[in-house]
Amino acid sequence: MIRNFIIIGMDDNREPFFPPEVLRYIREGKVFSGGLRHREIVEKLLPEGAEWISITVPLDNVFTQYENIFADFEKKASDASIVVFASGDPLFFGFANTVKRKLPDAKIRLYPAFNSLQTLAHRLVMPYDDMRTVSLTGRPWQELDKALIERAHKIGVLTDREHTPATIAARMLEYGYTDYTMYIGEHLGNPERERIRQLGLEEASEEVFEHPNNLLLYADTSYKSMQTPCTDLSEFRNHLTRPFGLPDEQCAHLDGRARMITKAPIRLLTLQVLELNRRRVFWDIGFCTGSVSIEARLQFPHLTIVSFEIRPEGEELMRINSRRFGAPGITALIGDFLQTDLEALPRPDAVFIGGHGGKLENILVRLKEVLQPNGCIVFNSVSESSKELFRQGVHAAGMTLHSSLRIIINNFNPIEIMKATI
Repeated sequence: MIRNFIIIGMDDNREPFFPPEVLRYIREGKVFSGGLRHREIVEKLLPEGAEWISITVPLDNVFTQYENIFADFEKKASDASIVVFASGDPLFFGFANTVKRKLPDAKIRLYPAFNSLQTLAHRLVMPYDDMRTVSLTGRPWQELDKALIERAHKIGVLTDREHTPATIAARMLEYGYTDYTMYIGEHLGNPERERIRQLGLEEASEEVFEHPNNLLLYADTSYKSMQTPCTDLSEFRNHLTRPFGLPDEQCAHLDGRARMITKAPIRLLTLQVLELNRRRVFWDIGFCTGSVSIEARLQFPHLTIVSFEIRPEGEELMRINSRRFGAPGITALIGDFLQTDLEALPRPDAVFIGGHGGKLENILVRLKEVLQPNGCIVFNSVSESSKELFRQGVHAAGMTLHSSLRIIINNFNPIEIMKATI
């Protein structure tokens, strides 16, 4: 079955301009598709008797209708196409990508318009060749968090009704990314309703914005040092650079006990042994202050991180420290790991065990059930007894124990960094 699509990009202008070739496709078309907003704009251009398929979720229903149309075309020996109207450039986080994913053999003829972020940059006369683009349209925060952690100085963001400019500004303020100015475009391309605003994050977090909208974030990129220790959270929020190795003394500690933390050199070496640069999902079991999770988030912001801690105090420590160091996006779960429902969580390919409560063997056996192929588990042993517990647990779980690394920091006890794989 031949599946032909003509996909036409457009903006929000109620009097759209289409080139003659596109107008011919519209004039000769039989079946059209697009969002409700697109239909409002182009309906007067459609031929009499035209069939319209609305693009609404769930998209599987839309593609079922497409398949029925193509089957009907085939019965009539017709090589007609479905004409689809889409926003901006349909290959820029757009509907053409969806067609290619769901119907990889489909033939697509594409007529793009400027995407909305290009249009906003044009209105601002702002060069955008160095802009980092992020879509939050029906997507989680991960890519925006990554761009912020990596200190991208110019970020273009596609929004939706949940990830609004106000919620984005509030999240940035919460995690200390205060050096950005926000430029918001509403109803771009609609001469009657288009509006562009430049706002600080505090102001933007309290505003109401009309949909559809998008935004550009532009940062002050002047260097700010973290060499002078900060004494409170407000001081941390004024620093744009991310540290390579969180300063131990600047973390909030469990009951004020400064020794209850994986020290910076050990943390960085542990992350190296975990090979997080090539991992996708990282679990931190027994996170305590959250230092290992936060270090991993800052150094490897592509990671999905899930952290577990049995002590209720851990929740507040993670909240304080993740915001203090600007590390959004860590999923922190409080409770006994062995009793936690893991079914809905992303399966890890790297795990660090920072605490085990004497149940190390049981934890390892359970991890073996969820660890992805070629995944690894790292444990920092502080005594011969815990070293032996890890060895026994690895054997019981049927995993492979690798050679370990022994290290001493100042006058602290020796640490043995141990690793197992499946």
